[in-house]
Amino acid sequence: MAVMVIPDSISDPVPDPAPDRDAVVCRDLRKSFGSVRAVEAVSFTLRRGELLALLGPSGCGKTTVLRLIAGLERPDGGTIHLGGRMVSGPGVFVRANRRRVGLVFQDYALFPHMTVEKNIAYGLAGRDNRRQRVAEMLALVGLDGLGGRYPHALSGGQQQRVALARALAPQPGMVLLDEPFSNLDVALRRQVREDVQRILRDAGVSAILVTHDQEEAMSLADRIGLLFDGALHQLGTPRDLYERPASRRAALFMGAANLVPGHAQGTLARTPLGEVRLIQPCRGAVEVVLRPEELILSGAGDGAPAVVARQTYTGARQDVWVTLRDAALSLHVTCHAGALWQAGQPVSVHVDGAALAFPALPDSTSAV
Repeated sequence: MAVMVIPDSISDPVPDPAPDRDAVVCRDLRKSFGSVRAVEAVSFTLRRGELLALLGPSGCGKTTVLRLIAGLERPDGGTIHLGGRMVSGPGVFVRANRRRVGLVFQDYALFPHMTVEKNIAYGLAGRDNRRQRVAEMLALVGLDGLGGRYPHALSGGQQQRVALARALAPQPGMVLLDEPFSNLDVALRRQVREDVQRILRDAGVSAILVTHDQEEAMSLADRIGLLFDGALHQLGTPRDLYERPASRRAALFMGAANLVPGHAQGTLARTPLGEVRLIQPCRGAVEVVLRPEELILSGAGDGAPAVVARQTYTGARQDVWVTLRDAALSLHVTCHAGALWQAGQPVSVHVDGAALAFPALPDSTSAV
């Protein structure tokens, strides 16, 4: 995880956010590279002490937004305020080394010839309290007693914590993290995510995380900004984006979903699964969004009749794909691992609770 530390020992840095000031306010940010419009009219606010995830597919503009905030790119338009002070706007552009921002990238980029202590102290040149600050950072990231080691003697997770400690040591106004876990194996990624979240909370620092991983964003962030094609599509809590996506596209990006055709009349939709209650009223031809966990399987009975096509066992749960007999519709259902479902078995499918629906599109896919 390459780290760029912006020291606060320079003259006239951006001050700490005042108690009544948001950490970051972006308004109408725009950035193009030649004919490619990377960022289009992006606006959002990062509150003090908040962790915000910028989530989206590759090429959606999330890393460019991060670089604009850091001062590594100059916007074509819009404004950026850090701690209440404008750092980018009409006639204003504060250089990156005056913004007091810590950057953490996916490659560690620790200096191999320096010990852990010297790596952390790198951004503290000229400070009288360097030794004390390094000790504080080692304690914060849980690496007490390892200050004398070299990076090659550390695990990947430990190296990442050193990189984060180096970014936090100069006491930046905020930390920006760009895909910080992508180089870790799956088994280590969850634990390191929890470590990083704890460290940021304990440090009381505001942070923005860029990721394309939905689980990562949902498990770490207070709020998520979902970007598509350079624009901010939806901003809200993880629960908001998962349970109340703003569009069909957002629903499919935020996790597995079945799109079930139906006809809506207000708060009810007639579907091959029977009548489904709607969270928001609709009328006409719709596609009802049903998450796999919102469907319930039972033995052949009063629900919509179906046949098990296949199933996969993942330990705590199993994923089952069924085909409705009367509609030739394939559905993905998540069940408790204790139930035994086998290919060819007749079942009934029920909908648990209310659902969202969007106007049907021509030639739309019935299930995902």
